[in-house]
Amino acid sequence: MARINLLPWRAERRKQRQRDFYGMLGAAALGGVLLSFLIWFHYDREISGQQDRNRFIEAEIAKVKKQNEEIKELDAKKDRLLARKKVIEELQANRSQMVHLFDSLVRTIPDGVVLTSLKQEGEILTLSGTAQSNARVSAYMRTLEVSGWMTQPDLSIIEARRDDKAAAAGATRSLPYNFILKVKLANPAADGETVPELPAEAAPTADAQPTPAAQVEASVPAQGDAAPAANAAAGQDQGTAP
Repeated sequence: MARINLLPWRAERRKQRQRDFYGMLGAAALGGVLLSFLIWFHYDREISGQQDRNRFIEAEIAKVKKQNEEIKELDAKKDRLLARKKVIEELQANRSQMVHLFDSLVRTIPDGVVLTSLKQEGEILTLSGTAQSNARVSAYMRTLEVSGWMTQPDLSIIEARRDDKAAAAGATRSLPYNFILKVKLANPAADGETVPELPAEAAPTADAQPTPAAQVEASVPAQGDAAPAANAAAGQDQGTAP
């Protein structure tokens, strides 16, 4: 006997297929979510690791910068110490230069010359003063040249004083000239040279006082008196001769 299935099997199969489809769709969605989470977790770990490395590098860079600052400070301190050492060595080498310089200034000033100011700029010493004449200044320059502690004298200015008040008071009668003289400082002791010994009054008087005519005539005997004296001396020699 034949069996006839009157149940709605097509609807049941359609529902089964729909259930299978939705199940597969849910599984795919769950797999996609899980895969997305895994990918996100992986890249999050990578980013976190890179950030940690960046922070470490930044910390090391900060340490290196700090060390560089310390090195710069040490270099600056070293430069200051070297400069101070150089100054101390120069002062130690030239500690007696100023003493000899002022002693030489005192010894080389001739009569008729007065210094009014001194100014030092490095190795250049500027001497300002008044003088009785140009010859006095020339004698002073020659004496400075051979002093050993001052060389290369250069006369910048020499002029007659024009101070009316001083002239009215009679101050310019003895020292009527102003001069400015520049010399280069030297240290013959440091260079191993021999320092010349200068007397207390090294520079001779430039303007010699004229000898009075009466003294000249008194020192030279008259011609009339010289001839008899010579004849008398000759006669005595002949009388004593054998």
